[in-house]
Amino acid sequence: MEDRVTLDGVYGPSKDIVAREIEGEVVIIPLVSGIGDMEDELFTLNETGRAVWRKLDGARTLREVARELADEFEAPADVIESEVAGLVAALAARRMVTRKG
Repeated sequence: MEDRVTLDGVYGPSKDIVAREIEGEVVIIPLVSGIGDMEDELFTLNETGRAVWRKLDGARTLREVARELADEFEAPADVIESEVAGLVAALAARRMVTRKG
């Protein structure tokens, strides 16, 4: 089971998925059973999710990702941190991202 997501954690895509950008959305396709929602075989991210996904490279902490996004979108850092942590927690629960460090 995935540990609790923290802003000091480093996350990246799971080796058990394939992600592609199609018509402005990121589509995540599981390669093994048990990934994603039980009813859905595909998972999509909207524009906001896509911005986060692109930065989940397994090298930056979520705090660094949130800081970069806050600068890019000129938004309050605490709001972005909360949203990034929430999305990553949802992706981790579905085993679409894993903690790298």
